[in-house]
Amino acid sequence: MLPVEHNDPINAKILAISEDKIEGFVREPFEEIANRAGIAVDAVMARVAAMLRAGTIRRVRQTLLATNLAEGALVAWKVPEHKIDAGFDWMSQRDPFSGHVVLRSTDTVSAGSDYKLWTTLKVPQGFSLQAHCELLAKKVGAERFRVMPAKGIFTLGVGHVRRKTIEPGSKGDQPAKMIPVQIVDLGEREWNVLLALKREFTPEEIKPSPWVARSKLAGVSPEEFFRVAEELSARKIVGRFSTFLEHVKPSAGGVRVTRFNALFHWAAPPGREIEAGGEVGRHHILTHCYWREAGPEFKNVNIMAVAHGTDKQLLLEHKAAIDQHLRLSDLPVSYTNVFWGGRSEIKPSEISPHVYREWWARQSKT
Repeated sequence: MLPVEHNDPINAKILAISEDKIEGFVREPFEEIANRAGIAVDAVMARVAAMLRAGTIRRVRQTLLATNLAEGALVAWKVPEHKIDAGFDWMSQRDPFSGHVVLRSTDTVSAGSDYKLWTTLKVPQGFSLQAHCELLAKKVGAERFRVMPAKGIFTLGVGHVRRKTIEPGSKGDQPAKMIPVQIVDLGEREWNVLLALKREFTPEEIKPSPWVARSKLAGVSPEEFFRVAEELSARKIVGRFSTFLEHVKPSAGGVRVTRFNALFHWAAPPGREIEAGGEVGRHHILTHCYWREAGPEFKNVNIMAVAHGTDKQLLLEHKAAIDQHLRLSDLPVSYTNVFWGGRSEIKPSEISPHVYREWWARQSKT
Protein backbone atom coordinates (compact mmCIF):
# COMPACT_ATOMS: atom_id res chain seq x y z
CA MET A 1 0.00 0.00 0.00
CA LEU A 2 1.43 3.37 -1.00
CA PRO A 3 1.25 6.27 1.48
CA VAL A 4 -1.67 8.53 0.57
CA GLU A 5 -1.40 11.45 3.02
CA HIS A 6 -0.21 14.80 1.67
CA ASN A 7 2.47 15.09 4.37
CA ASP A 8 4.31 11.88 3.41
CA PRO A 9 7.77 13.18 2.36
CA ILE A 10 7.65 11.81 -1.21
CA ASN A 11 4.03 12.82 -1.72
CA ALA A 12 4.85 16.30 -0.43
CA LYS A 13 7.66 16.64 -3.01
CA ILE A 14 5.28 15.60 -5.78
CA LEU A 15 2.47 17.89 -4.60
CA ALA A 16 4.79 20.88 -4.22
CA ILE A 17 5.12 20.71 -8.02
CA SER A 18 1.83 19.18 -9.13
CA GLU A 19 -0.49 21.55 -7.27
CA ASP A 20 0.32 24.70 -9.23
CA LYS A 21 3.71 24.62 -10.94
CA ILE A 22 2.82 23.04 -14.31
CA GLU A 23 1.72 26.08 -16.28
CA GLY A 24 -0.07 25.94 -19.62
CA PHE A 25 -0.58 22.81 -21.71
CA VAL A 26 2.11 20.11 -21.42
CA ARG A 27 2.06 17.01 -23.65
CA GLU A 28 3.44 14.72 -20.92
CA PRO A 29 2.29 16.30 -17.65
CA PHE A 30 3.24 13.44 -15.33
CA GLU A 31 6.72 13.26 -16.84
CA GLU A 32 7.07 17.03 -16.30
CA ILE A 33 6.04 16.67 -12.63
CA ALA A 34 8.52 13.82 -12.20
CA ASN A 35 11.40 15.77 -13.76
CA ARG A 36 10.80 18.82 -11.58
CA ALA A 37 10.28 16.80 -8.39
CA GLY A 38 13.29 14.56 -9.03
CA ILE A 39 11.19 11.40 -8.66
CA ALA A 40 10.76 8.56 -11.18
CA VAL A 41 7.70 9.06 -13.38
CA ASP A 42 6.27 5.61 -12.55
CA ALA A 43 6.38 6.49 -8.85
CA VAL A 44 4.75 9.86 -9.50
CA MET A 45 1.88 8.30 -11.46
CA ALA A 46 1.36 5.53 -8.91
CA ARG A 47 1.27 7.94 -5.98
CA VAL A 48 -0.98 10.51 -7.67
CA ALA A 49 -3.41 7.73 -8.60
CA ALA A 50 -3.31 6.35 -5.04
CA MET A 51 -3.95 9.78 -3.51
CA LEU A 52 -6.80 10.35 -5.95
CA ARG A 53 -8.42 7.01 -5.06
CA ALA A 54 -8.04 7.79 -1.35
CA GLY A 55 -9.57 11.26 -1.71
CA THR A 56 -6.42 13.10 -0.57
CA ILE A 57 -6.40 14.57 -4.07
CA ARG A 58 -9.97 15.50 -4.97
CA ARG A 59 -9.35 16.03 -8.69
CA VAL A 60 -6.67 15.99 -11.35
CA ARG A 61 -7.36 18.18 -14.34
CA GLN A 62 -6.18 20.75 -16.81
CA THR A 63 -7.49 24.08 -15.56
CA LEU A 64 -8.79 26.81 -17.82
CA LEU A 65 -8.74 30.55 -17.37
CA ALA A 66 -12.50 30.45 -17.43
CA THR A 67 -12.75 34.18 -16.81
CA ASN A 68 -11.77 34.54 -20.48
CA LEU A 69 -14.31 31.94 -21.66
CA ALA A 70 -17.47 32.83 -19.78
CA GLU A 71 -18.91 35.79 -17.95
CA GLY A 72 -18.04 35.23 -14.32
CA ALA A 73 -18.23 36.83 -10.90
CA LEU A 74 -17.93 36.35 -7.18
CA VAL A 75 -21.44 36.65 -5.77
CA ALA A 76 -22.35 37.45 -2.17
CA TRP A 77 -25.87 36.43 -1.11
CA LYS A 78 -27.96 37.73 1.77
CA VAL A 79 -30.16 34.76 2.70
CA PRO A 80 -32.39 34.48 5.79
CA GLU A 81 -30.64 32.46 8.48
CA HIS A 82 -33.18 29.60 8.38
CA LYS A 83 -32.68 29.20 4.62
CA ILE A 84 -28.89 29.34 4.42
CA ASP A 85 -28.16 25.60 4.66
CA ALA A 86 -30.81 24.72 2.07
CA GLY A 87 -29.50 27.51 -0.17
CA PHE A 88 -25.96 26.17 0.18
CA ASP A 89 -27.18 22.68 -0.79
CA TRP A 90 -29.06 23.98 -3.83
CA MET A 91 -26.10 25.98 -5.14
CA SER A 92 -23.57 23.19 -4.59
CA GLN A 93 -25.70 20.27 -5.78
CA ARG A 94 -28.07 21.63 -8.40
CA ASP A 95 -26.26 24.51 -10.11
CA PRO A 96 -23.29 23.28 -12.19
CA PHE A 97 -22.36 26.89 -12.99
CA SER A 98 -21.73 27.81 -9.34
CA GLY A 99 -18.19 26.71 -8.49
CA HIS A 100 -16.95 27.57 -5.00
CA VAL A 101 -19.88 27.62 -2.56
CA VAL A 102 -18.80 28.90 0.85
CA LEU A 103 -20.45 30.06 4.06
CA ARG A 104 -18.43 33.00 5.36
CA SER A 105 -18.41 34.97 8.62
CA THR A 106 -16.56 37.92 10.14
CA ASP A 107 -15.06 38.26 13.61
CA THR A 108 -17.21 41.34 14.28
CA VAL A 109 -20.38 42.84 12.83
CA SER A 110 -19.06 44.86 9.89
CA ALA A 111 -19.82 46.00 6.36
CA GLY A 112 -21.42 43.13 4.47
CA SER A 113 -21.24 40.65 7.35
CA ASP A 114 -24.91 39.80 6.79
CA TYR A 115 -23.92 38.34 3.40
CA LYS A 116 -23.02 34.86 4.60
CA LEU A 117 -23.36 32.75 1.44
CA TRP A 118 -20.64 33.32 -1.19
CA THR A 119 -20.31 31.64 -4.57
CA THR A 120 -18.27 31.90 -7.71
CA LEU A 121 -20.39 31.82 -10.84
CA LYS A 122 -19.70 31.36 -14.56
CA VAL A 123 -22.34 31.83 -17.24
CA PRO A 124 -21.39 30.80 -20.81
CA GLN A 125 -21.18 33.40 -23.55
CA GLY A 126 -24.54 34.51 -24.87
CA PHE A 127 -26.33 34.17 -21.51
CA SER A 128 -26.98 36.65 -18.71
CA LEU A 129 -25.15 36.59 -15.37
CA GLN A 130 -27.80 38.89 -13.89
CA ALA A 131 -30.68 36.66 -15.05
CA HIS A 132 -28.90 33.60 -13.63
CA CYS A 133 -28.50 35.31 -10.25
CA GLU A 134 -32.15 36.38 -10.24
CA LEU A 135 -33.17 32.77 -10.87
CA LEU A 136 -30.90 31.49 -8.08
CA ALA A 137 -32.24 34.15 -5.71
CA LYS A 138 -35.75 32.79 -6.24
CA LYS A 139 -34.60 29.20 -5.79
CA VAL A 140 -32.84 29.84 -2.47
CA GLY A 141 -34.94 32.71 -1.12
CA ALA A 142 -32.14 35.30 -1.17
CA GLU A 143 -33.16 38.80 -0.13
CA ARG A 144 -30.30 40.48 -1.99
CA PHE A 145 -27.15 39.61 -3.87
CA ARG A 146 -24.05 41.50 -4.93
CA VAL A 147 -22.35 40.52 -8.22
CA MET A 148 -18.60 41.24 -8.31
CA PRO A 149 -16.98 40.43 -11.67
CA ALA A 150 -13.19 40.29 -11.80
CA LYS A 151 -11.72 43.30 -13.59
CA GLY A 152 -8.21 41.89 -13.30
CA ILE A 153 -6.34 38.87 -11.90
CA PHE A 154 -3.06 39.28 -10.00
CA THR A 155 -2.62 35.81 -8.45
CA LEU A 156 -4.22 32.49 -9.31
CA GLY A 157 -2.81 29.21 -8.04
CA VAL A 158 -3.12 26.72 -5.23
CA GLY A 159 0.01 25.10 -3.79
CA HIS A 160 -1.20 24.46 -0.23
CA VAL A 161 1.68 22.09 0.54
CA ARG A 162 4.25 24.57 -0.77
CA ARG A 163 2.68 27.43 1.21
CA LYS A 164 2.78 25.66 4.58
CA THR A 165 6.29 26.98 5.34
CA ILE A 166 5.91 30.52 3.99
CA GLU A 167 6.75 33.26 6.49
CA PRO A 168 4.55 36.36 6.89
CA GLY A 169 5.74 39.09 4.55
CA SER A 170 7.36 36.73 2.04
CA LYS A 171 6.84 38.28 -1.39
CA GLY A 172 8.11 38.47 -4.93
CA ASP A 173 10.81 40.90 -6.02
CA GLN A 174 8.37 42.70 -8.31
CA PRO A 175 4.66 43.56 -8.07
CA ALA A 176 2.30 40.97 -9.54
CA LYS A 177 1.31 41.72 -13.12
CA MET A 178 -2.41 41.98 -13.75
CA ILE A 179 -4.04 39.64 -16.24
CA PRO A 180 -6.96 41.55 -17.74
CA VAL A 181 -10.27 39.74 -18.12
CA GLN A 182 -11.18 39.60 -21.82
CA ILE A 183 -13.79 37.23 -23.24
CA VAL A 184 -12.54 35.34 -26.31
CA ASP A 185 -14.46 33.69 -29.13
CA LEU A 186 -13.78 30.03 -29.98
CA GLY A 187 -14.74 27.88 -32.94
CA GLU A 188 -16.43 24.48 -32.65
CA ARG A 189 -13.17 22.51 -32.97
CA GLU A 190 -11.53 24.62 -30.27
CA TRP A 191 -14.50 24.07 -27.94
CA ASN A 192 -14.33 20.30 -28.58
CA VAL A 193 -10.66 20.22 -27.64
CA LEU A 194 -11.21 22.50 -24.65
CA LEU A 195 -14.05 20.41 -23.22
CA ALA A 196 -11.97 17.23 -23.63
CA LEU A 197 -9.00 18.96 -21.99
CA LYS A 198 -10.84 20.07 -18.87
CA ARG A 199 -12.46 16.77 -17.93
CA GLU A 200 -11.25 15.39 -14.62
CA PHE A 201 -8.86 12.43 -14.76
CA THR A 202 -9.85 9.07 -13.32
CA PRO A 203 -7.10 7.11 -11.53
CA GLU A 204 -6.95 4.80 -14.58
CA GLU A 205 -6.13 7.76 -16.84
CA ILE A 206 -3.01 8.69 -14.89
CA LYS A 207 -0.53 7.15 -17.29
CA PRO A 208 1.92 8.20 -20.03
CA SER A 209 0.52 10.16 -22.99
CA PRO A 210 -2.84 10.84 -21.29
CA TRP A 211 -4.02 13.21 -24.04
CA VAL A 212 -4.15 10.59 -26.78
CA ALA A 213 -7.44 9.20 -25.46
CA ARG A 214 -8.74 12.75 -24.99
CA SER A 215 -8.05 13.54 -28.64
CA LYS A 216 -10.46 10.76 -29.59
CA LEU A 217 -13.12 12.36 -27.37
CA ALA A 218 -12.56 15.63 -29.21
CA GLY A 219 -12.85 13.89 -32.57
CA VAL A 220 -9.39 14.93 -33.79
CA SER A 221 -5.98 13.31 -34.26
CA PRO A 222 -3.45 13.56 -31.42
CA GLU A 223 -1.33 16.00 -33.42
CA GLU A 224 -4.35 18.22 -34.10
CA PHE A 225 -5.28 18.03 -30.42
CA PHE A 226 -1.78 19.11 -29.43
CA ARG A 227 -1.80 21.95 -31.97
CA VAL A 228 -5.12 23.36 -30.77
CA ALA A 229 -4.27 22.89 -27.08
CA GLU A 230 -0.91 24.63 -27.46
CA GLU A 231 -2.54 27.48 -29.38
CA LEU A 232 -5.16 27.87 -26.61
CA SER A 233 -2.34 27.84 -24.06
CA ALA A 234 -0.50 30.60 -25.93
CA ARG A 235 -3.72 32.65 -25.91
CA LYS A 236 -3.86 32.35 -22.07
CA ILE A 237 -7.07 30.31 -22.20
CA VAL A 238 -5.47 27.19 -20.68
CA GLY A 239 -4.31 27.55 -17.08
CA ARG A 240 -2.33 24.88 -15.24
CA PHE A 241 -2.26 21.11 -15.10
CA SER A 242 -3.08 20.61 -11.43
CA THR A 243 -3.69 18.08 -8.70
CA PHE A 244 -6.22 19.63 -6.31
CA LEU A 245 -5.97 18.56 -2.70
CA GLU A 246 -9.04 18.04 -0.54
CA HIS A 247 -8.28 21.09 1.58
CA VAL A 248 -11.65 21.49 3.29
CA LYS A 249 -12.40 18.08 4.76
CA PRO A 250 -9.93 15.83 6.62
CA SER A 251 -8.48 12.86 4.75
CA ALA A 252 -9.50 9.28 5.48
CA GLY A 253 -6.67 9.23 8.02
CA GLY A 254 -7.94 12.40 9.69
CA VAL A 255 -5.20 14.69 8.33
CA ARG A 256 -6.16 18.21 7.20
CA VAL A 257 -4.31 20.19 4.56
CA THR A 258 -5.82 23.47 5.82
CA ARG A 259 -8.29 24.49 8.53
CA PHE A 260 -8.95 28.13 7.68
CA ASN A 261 -9.50 30.05 4.50
CA ALA A 262 -9.55 33.81 4.66
CA LEU A 263 -11.00 36.23 2.13
CA PHE A 264 -9.11 39.49 2.63
CA HIS A 265 -10.74 42.80 1.61
CA TRP A 266 -9.03 46.14 0.95
CA ALA A 267 -10.48 49.44 -0.29
CA ALA A 268 -7.60 50.96 -2.23
CA PRO A 269 -7.71 54.53 -3.59
CA PRO A 270 -9.84 54.76 -6.76
CA GLY A 271 -7.57 54.89 -9.79
CA ARG A 272 -4.81 52.93 -8.04
CA GLU A 273 -6.42 49.48 -8.15
CA ILE A 274 -3.81 47.98 -10.50
CA GLU A 275 -0.96 49.31 -8.35
CA ALA A 276 -2.59 48.05 -5.13
CA GLY A 277 -3.41 44.65 -6.61
CA GLY A 278 0.18 44.27 -7.78
CA GLU A 279 1.53 45.01 -4.31
CA VAL A 280 -0.95 42.67 -2.60
CA GLY A 281 -0.64 39.93 -5.23
CA ARG A 282 3.15 39.66 -4.93
CA HIS A 283 2.77 38.06 -1.47
CA HIS A 284 3.49 34.34 -1.65
CA ILE A 285 0.85 33.20 0.84
CA LEU A 286 -2.03 34.20 -1.46
CA THR A 287 -3.72 31.65 -3.70
CA HIS A 288 -5.99 34.23 -5.38
CA CYS A 289 -5.91 37.99 -5.78
CA TYR A 290 -8.40 39.98 -7.85
CA TRP A 291 -9.59 43.47 -8.60
CA ARG A 292 -13.33 43.36 -7.88
CA GLU A 293 -15.68 46.23 -7.13
CA ALA A 294 -17.71 45.29 -4.04
CA GLY A 295 -19.82 48.44 -3.81
CA PRO A 296 -21.12 50.43 -0.84
CA GLU A 297 -22.46 47.32 0.96
CA PHE A 298 -18.81 46.40 1.54
CA LYS A 299 -17.45 49.95 1.95
CA ASN A 300 -16.24 50.05 -1.65
CA VAL A 301 -13.67 47.27 -1.33
CA ASN A 302 -11.86 46.76 -4.64
CA ILE A 303 -8.97 44.34 -3.94
CA MET A 304 -9.76 40.83 -2.70
CA ALA A 305 -7.37 37.98 -1.95
CA VAL A 306 -7.57 34.48 -0.48
CA ALA A 307 -5.13 32.70 1.83
CA HIS A 308 -5.36 29.25 3.44
CA GLY A 309 -3.71 27.84 6.53
CA THR A 310 -4.01 25.66 9.60
CA ASP A 311 -3.47 28.49 12.11
CA LYS A 312 -5.88 31.45 12.22
CA GLN A 313 -3.47 33.75 14.05
CA LEU A 314 -0.74 33.02 11.51
CA LEU A 315 -3.10 33.99 8.68
CA LEU A 316 -3.81 37.27 10.49
CA GLU A 317 -0.05 37.83 10.75
CA HIS A 318 0.23 37.30 6.99
CA LYS A 319 -2.48 39.90 6.47
CA ALA A 320 -0.81 42.32 8.88
CA ALA A 321 2.40 42.00 6.85
CA ILE A 322 0.49 42.81 3.65
CA ASP A 323 -1.17 45.79 5.36
CA GLN A 324 2.24 47.05 6.47
CA HIS A 325 3.63 46.63 2.96
CA LEU A 326 0.75 48.71 1.54
CA ARG A 327 1.50 51.48 4.05
CA LEU A 328 5.19 51.45 3.16
CA SER A 329 4.23 51.54 -0.53
CA ASP A 330 2.24 54.75 0.10
CA LEU A 331 -1.05 53.01 -0.72
CA PRO A 332 -3.53 54.20 1.90
CA VAL A 333 -6.39 51.79 2.49
CA SER A 334 -9.66 53.36 3.61
CA TYR A 335 -11.12 50.04 4.81
CA THR A 336 -10.11 46.42 5.25
CA ASN A 337 -11.79 43.26 6.55
CA VAL A 338 -11.50 39.47 6.70
CA PHE A 339 -14.28 37.02 5.82
CA TRP A 340 -13.55 33.53 7.18
CA GLY A 341 -14.68 30.47 5.26
CA GLY A 342 -16.73 27.81 7.01
CA ARG A 343 -18.75 25.09 5.30
CA SER A 344 -17.69 24.87 1.66
CA GLU A 345 -17.94 22.82 -1.50
CA ILE A 346 -15.45 23.37 -4.30
CA LYS A 347 -16.11 22.27 -7.89
CA PRO A 348 -15.22 23.59 -11.33
CA SER A 349 -17.90 25.75 -12.92
CA GLU A 350 -19.41 24.31 -16.09
CA ILE A 351 -18.83 26.61 -19.09
CA SER A 352 -20.45 24.70 -21.96
CA PRO A 353 -23.19 26.71 -23.73
CA HIS A 354 -24.92 23.44 -24.70
CA VAL A 355 -25.08 22.26 -21.06
CA TYR A 356 -26.33 25.70 -20.04
CA ARG A 357 -29.23 25.71 -22.51
CA GLU A 358 -30.41 22.30 -21.27
CA TRP A 359 -30.07 23.31 -17.59
CA TRP A 360 -31.90 26.62 -18.08
CA ALA A 361 -34.77 24.88 -19.87
CA ARG A 362 -35.19 22.43 -16.98
CA GLN A 363 -35.10 25.16 -14.33
CA SER A 364 -37.53 27.36 -16.21
CA LYS A 365 -40.07 24.54 -16.19
CA THR A 366 -39.86 24.23 -12.40
